[in-house]
Amino acid sequence: MKQDPVQQDTVSRLSAVDTSTLPADGGDHYNRLIFEKSPYLLQHAENPVDWHPWGEEAFALARREDKPVLVSIGYSTCHWCHVMEHESFENEEVAAVLNRLFVPIKVDREERPDVDNTYMSACQILTGGGGWPLNVFITPDKQPFYAATYMPREARGDMAGITDILERIGNTWQSNRQQLLDSGQRLTESLINLEKGATGNTEGQHLTEEPLEQTYSHFFKTFDKDRGGFGEAPKFPIPHNLSLLLRLGQRLGLENAQTMAMRTLQNIRLSGTYDHIGFGVHRYAVDAHWRVPHFEKMLYDQALLTLAAADAYQTSRDPFFSTMVDEVSEYVLRDLTDEQGGFYSGEDADSEGVEGTFYLWTPQQVEEVLGHEHGTIFSHCYEVSEQGNFEGKNIVRLEMDVNQWAAWFGIEPERLGEVLALGRQMLFTAREERIRPHRDDKILTAWNGLMIAALARAATVLDKEEYLAAACASADFILNNLRRDDGRLLRRYRQGEAAVPGFLDDYAFFCWGLIELYQAGFDSRYLAMALELTADMERLFGDGQGNLFDSAEDAETVLTRSKTIIDGAVPAGNSAAAWNLLRLAALTGDQAMTERGEAAIKTSLAQAARYPTGTSLLYCALDFALGPKDVVVLASDLNGTGMDKMLRALRERFLPRTLVLCADAEDTQLNELTPLLQGKAAIDGQTTAYLCRGETCQAPVTSVDELIAMLEG
Repeated sequence: MKQDPVQQDTVSRLSAVDTSTLPADGGDHYNRLIFEKSPYLLQHAENPVDWHPWGEEAFALARREDKPVLVSIGYSTCHWCHVMEHESFENEEVAAVLNRLFVPIKVDREERPDVDNTYMSACQILTGGGGWPLNVFITPDKQPFYAATYMPREARGDMAGITDILERIGNTWQSNRQQLLDSGQRLTESLINLEKGATGNTEGQHLTEEPLEQTYSHFFKTFDKDRGGFGEAPKFPIPHNLSLLLRLGQRLGLENAQTMAMRTLQNIRLSGTYDHIGFGVHRYAVDAHWRVPHFEKMLYDQALLTLAAADAYQTSRDPFFSTMVDEVSEYVLRDLTDEQGGFYSGEDADSEGVEGTFYLWTPQQVEEVLGHEHGTIFSHCYEVSEQGNFEGKNIVRLEMDVNQWAAWFGIEPERLGEVLALGRQMLFTAREERIRPHRDDKILTAWNGLMIAALARAATVLDKEEYLAAACASADFILNNLRRDDGRLLRRYRQGEAAVPGFLDDYAFFCWGLIELYQAGFDSRYLAMALELTADMERLFGDGQGNLFDSAEDAETVLTRSKTIIDGAVPAGNSAAAWNLLRLAALTGDQAMTERGEAAIKTSLAQAARYPTGTSLLYCALDFALGPKDVVVLASDLNGTGMDKMLRALRERFLPRTLVLCADAEDTQLNELTPLLQGKAAIDGQTTAYLCRGETCQAPVTSVDELIAMLEG
């Protein structure tokens, strides 16, 4: 795989430096970031800025030299982070001012979400907005007093230049420091008060459908009926919203809810936000029509989109959605999978120093690969034109699906589909010769957990063993490489080094993946590990009131221990934890665990009500909690054919509140984990299904029709 000579080769080259011979400050050619594993930090290791990694050493230096601290936060695939680095942090004059007046710290937000969340909240309080790169000026005691996102090197319009900002803050630190200290103290108190109000209590709280009805109403009001998605530009896929809508449609009998979800998925897959040549979804669309993407690709988007498309396929049985599952999975397994089994974090928007270059085409380039006739057809369908649809070149996208184009051409859809599929494959092969965007090859436990869940669901829904094998490989990699001897999960792995104590989303998302793995393959060790790690999660992150902190009791506290209820690019860890607790409780008959899962929902409902479309996974957990919750115990016949038929019948249907246990008298571990298997055996040599709804198990049945009738009854 070819890589960007500016970015990926830089990271690879610096990763190979023998740092054992370097002084602590990096020496003449590097700064202290040369000793780090983070690709984002390594991208800045040759800056003239005297960057430090986040740590006590940097803050001790700030206290000793009586300087404020600039904390600059970003991630390696961030376009505007690259812009700011090239404009300012590579500039000797800017670096001289920064080094003279501040202790500069670089933070990879994907490795340290606690640092990022704390100072992003500060930025939002100060400015009303946020984003990356995030640049926060703080005291040596970590209290923030000024924040900005991208800062140009020179003043531009209403934006001050970075040197002016640095000089002004540096002078104020010397001449009127108390003003900055007072500002920092007030802002810190605001952050602490904000966290105090993050969750409520369980007193007087009852779980009802009302929040689900309200969130449907909000989604309906903002739905773009013409183009899919919600609101105006920019448009983010936010696939967990779509998974919720499919559940709301089923529970509340609202066909519109399912239509909103499926129409959004359809528009995304036909649009420029979807990579039609190599597959996978880009981060978001800058326009309301989904035509022009911000080109970076993130692992979590691939995982969440796969989950939503799998749900849509089960709901509709429309192969449009199963194809979407296959295509996104193909991209991840081909381009984001480490040879040891873990999944990489994502790919940059930029290559050859320009955003989107890797993905753009001209008619001449298409014709050169496909020939005139084939190229003309392909270009016509995929909007590749002489004038271009993006900066003189073309983003490949479909304004109509293949069936509509076939009708327009007057040919069979199957024939046109074959022509376009061949063209896509030929263009993909040609595109592989281009310089690729930078790939962030660190492996994060949380995001791997999401991808494990997605691939396990894909394996379940599409009956594809290769997806299950890939999900198992990632889970085993995490357990073998990102778990300390004492059992503590770690967050990040890169080039043989695992580091950073895991956060709530590492535990919650990874356990989500383990639960889906058990549902896909019935390997009881994954269920056992999900239970073990969930117990660890409750101990490390519990707040004593029914909810969970983002960071653990054994980890650093950055001003305050936050609790996240509102979803971002990924769902809130608290919501995933609640859902896990409820599902594990159903599988094991543990009523106390059910109560703890419900408490996590109850303590989150007050804040969720203020952001009704921002807590989708919490409401998925609420949907599960409201029931009916079904556990189907399958006891197999001798040759397993009856088991296959029953599983196929279950997996052809969208049953989001149904879980399956596979009885096995010889699996001692499984029989110790759950009492629901006691007395469950095949009757008269036939595969037998036992439906347990709530705390009651129905009479056993031996036919698929009887099982489905019970589930639908």
